[in-house]
Amino acid sequence: MSLATIYTRSSFGINAPLVTDEAHLANGLPSLNIVGLPETAVKESKDRVRSAIVNCQFEFPAKRITINLAPADLPKEGGRFDLPIALSILAASGQIPNTFLNDYEFLGELSLGGELRAIQGILPAALACQKDNRTLCIPTQNQAEATLVSRGNTIAPSHLLAVCAHLSGQKTIQLIDQQAPSQKKLPIDFADVHGQPHVKRAIEIAATGRHHLIMLGPPGTGKSMLASRLPSILPALNDEQAIETAAIYSISQQVFDIEHWRTPPFRSPHHTASSVALVGGGSHPKPGEVSLAHNGVLFLDELPEFDRKVLEVLREPIESGVISISRANHQTDFPARFQLITAMNPCPCGYLGDTSARCQCSTAQILRYRNKISGPLLDRIDMHIEVPRVSTDILRTGSQGGEESSQVIAKRVSKAQQYALDRQGTANQTMPTSQIQSFCRISDSDHQLLERAIDKLGLSHRAYHRILKVSRTIADMDQQPHILRQHLTEALSYRKLDKSLN
Repeated sequence: MSLATIYTRSSFGINAPLVTDEAHLANGLPSLNIVGLPETAVKESKDRVRSAIVNCQFEFPAKRITINLAPADLPKEGGRFDLPIALSILAASGQIPNTFLNDYEFLGELSLGGELRAIQGILPAALACQKDNRTLCIPTQNQAEATLVSRGNTIAPSHLLAVCAHLSGQKTIQLIDQQAPSQKKLPIDFADVHGQPHVKRAIEIAATGRHHLIMLGPPGTGKSMLASRLPSILPALNDEQAIETAAIYSISQQVFDIEHWRTPPFRSPHHTASSVALVGGGSHPKPGEVSLAHNGVLFLDELPEFDRKVLEVLREPIESGVISISRANHQTDFPARFQLITAMNPCPCGYLGDTSARCQCSTAQILRYRNKISGPLLDRIDMHIEVPRVSTDILRTGSQGGEESSQVIAKRVSKAQQYALDRQGTANQTMPTSQIQSFCRISDSDHQLLERAIDKLGLSHRAYHRILKVSRTIADMDQQPHILRQHLTEALSYRKLDKSLN
């Protein structure tokens, strides 16, 4: 038989569309042509495939070989098509049986000697293969990643010869059993942070309601240290969240830590990062930092040092939780539901209001420094908290009664967050307007207080709703069904930048 069909998967955003690899052998001058919108890496596969087949002691057909990767209008990139192309040629030339090929999907790059090499984007392919009830064949190096979603329908050989022996019935490759990887505890803990009780309280509130937070304080007061410990008090990701986040890492160039795959991700890009690095892009769009922080934390240290145009690209994903990358031929959507945590100094020199140092910055310099953060972006940040310098005695001995560990704080966060989820099914920060009207009601006298604060600080309607959401979170931490005056006043106290600029 001179025609064979193999199923494989391409990579398109966080999806893995099905690709049909058709091989046809015809009479004529020996050649190998690949059609179906192949990129450079796919075109180069003809040389890798030829060498792998010959070095595995198979015969490379002296025929006019045509490889069609359908659908023809879907771009194909990477070395993932090496294995299916080689198998389709062997099946079309009758060197391996094609009886059970329709029950499999194949992915893998080939070395010149026939060894299988790891590829990117295994998780989306494994999920799509499950839905189509086929067995997925992948390189051994991708086995650990595939076990996250595999339900006994995946094999992971290390060589082309092993695949051919399996298909020929000579030596069966055992299916991979799904084994949930053991989760290790994060090596960081809130107990390492001495003092700063009110900042820890604000971070606990932010963690409970998934609120965005900005920390304002002199250098060396622990802003970065506090932010890096936020994932240690966040609840573990559920199956859907963990797989969705892992799929984003699977298609990116980032190293995926399988031992902490249920821990919310923490991303901290440098302030020289470009807008493409932040939101994603490229001729074939790849996820950026906002998507890599999906279901986790995006920490921007030294916020005013970021280019203002770079910061402005955060405004849409903060609201929508999705980032759309549009190119001439196609558009790709990446999830970007992250919690934004930022840190900044109060002035260019960093020591405004610090009693231990004298600030030399003029009022104009301070305003110019802070105006690098636009009003619309600042308006989207729920909580502003000041981080003062702690005394050397507290640094040496810690607070009286000791410091709470992340484990203790995480229990409170989980309990309060579950209280909100049982009521409305979502975190308070993502609560829609209809639910705000139902679950964030306050008394008339409290509303008058809020109105006066809104007028005095010149806040927008968005800030009005965000103050109510933070108040609702504080009430949840007290297990209170209604927002009380103390909850509202505490939420208003977390608007430091509004007060300092008015």
